[in-house]
Amino acid sequence: MDGVTLRRDEKNEHVAEIVLDRPEAHNALSTAMARRLAAVCGEVAADPSVRAVVLSAAGAKAFCVGADLKERNAMTDDEILAQRPVFRAAFGGVLNLPQPVVAAVHGYALGGGCEFALSCDMIIADETAVLGLPEVTVGLVPGGGGTQLALRRMGSGRAADLVFTGRRLSADEALEYGLVDRKVPAGTAREEALTVAAAIAKNSPTAVRAAKRAMRLGGGVGLEAGLDIEDNAWRSVAFSPDRREGIAAFNEKRSPDWPS
Repeated sequence: MDGVTLRRDEKNEHVAEIVLDRPEAHNALSTAMARRLAAVCGEVAADPSVRAVVLSAAGAKAFCVGADLKERNAMTDDEILAQRPVFRAAFGGVLNLPQPVVAAVHGYALGGGCEFALSCDMIIADETAVLGLPEVTVGLVPGGGGTQLALRRMGSGRAADLVFTGRRLSADEALEYGLVDRKVPAGTAREEALTVAAAIAKNSPTAVRAAKRAMRLGGGVGLEAGLDIEDNAWRSVAFSPDRREGIAAFNEKRSPDWPS
């Protein structure tokens, strides 16, 4: 439906998979697809039964090649301007999911596709992956968070290399640069991402969400302020039902049955 599919992992009901599902266009982001993605992210964010999310893509050749430039080529300046908040809502929907999100990248992840991956908490890429932010080569600036997310993930020099040259990185170079977290054999990124998401989903959903908030809020502040953010996260869960169940399960040598 409009280029995005939402499904649950067959092996783990607490893992949701958001699929970029427009393979005939290499999952290029159209206006309709952006609206659908924002709506799906809103649905997932509001579902307390979802503890971890995988962002994957249909088709063999690409994760996402960025904005649909064929659609954009036919748009007026006013239409492009009107499209902007729709696109921002799509990228923001992924970035602001309260659950941890694992990207499963294969093939081309360029422009907005690379930015979708950067919006996730972890990026798993298979050996076919090619990542880049080529916007400057067509007279644009990355507009889905690319300049800011690459800077935070990779550091200023490597982010500048990626953004200013517009060049593409192989999976090996992306791993070396810190753009991706794990490289896996061709065709296995989705399987690996689902495995990681399942491991996350076994843990306290209250604690995991609090930890994600602390890491996101603390990323751009000094150490002292960051430690205060962490302290607030700790206090938010220290007296929760999840903490009581987790400690009890540990002492009773059983798997926890999280109440949240």
